[in-house]
Amino acid sequence: MDVASDPRIGLMRLLWWQEAIDKIYANKVIEHPAAQALSSVISENRISRGWLKRPVEARINDARREVTDIPETIEELEKYAEDTVSTLLYMTLQAGGIRSTAADHAASHAGKASGLLLLLRSLPYHASRNRHFCYIPTEVAAKHGLLVKEGGRFEIRLDSRESLCNAVFDMASVANVHLQKARSLAGTVPTEARSMLLPAVSAQVFLDTLSRVHFDVFDPRLARGVLGISPLSYQLKLKWSSWRGKY
Repeated sequence: MDVASDPRIGLMRLLWWQEAIDKIYANKVIEHPAAQALSSVISENRISRGWLKRPVEARINDARREVTDIPETIEELEKYAEDTVSTLLYMTLQAGGIRSTAADHAASHAGKASGLLLLLRSLPYHASRNRHFCYIPTEVAAKHGLLVKEGGRFEIRLDSRESLCNAVFDMASVANVHLQKARSLAGTVPTEARSMLLPAVSAQVFLDTLSRVHFDVFDPRLARGVLGISPLSYQLKLKWSSWRGKY
């Protein structure tokens, strides 16, 4: 949606992919290089159509959201993170031939953590585009005095840096709980599946950086390197975790 010049064009592209996935599973020819490549991946790895369509449909629903339709609860955002990020991990496990309830359970929590943190990272971007909509649920915004009523509708104001940091802390804490739950399952996750859950390491890196800047998502240090640390440090963390069989 964010690379489209017009939101309607972005929505049309998502709808096109939704239809394209159905055509691929119906063995219909699509003259589109990315769709053809996707068709080969599906054929080789037997990816489930339901999982492949889920993130597309979640983004379609999000694209249709009105600017005044602010998520009410963190649970709504957790569901969005599950549909858009956790599902990608499910497909990665499936493509790797992993059939493990424990691995799927860990992927669910790791995806929710990553998805929530991704929404937090997007806050400065949305603010820079002067959008009325942001991914802070009303229950959290109201708790910290960020929810105001103007012209008969509720809006979230990001003017108070201290209040915003407190709201970000609350959401980051939920992400951290999911991350810890994912890691608590490591002992039951098959060894060959753990490298597929390395996105959990990225989530931890961003959480650590957020903590260092006191949960100020507008701190310029968050934009440095990779998730606030040097590319070399980031790669070493991934290598070290992979070598130890951790995530």
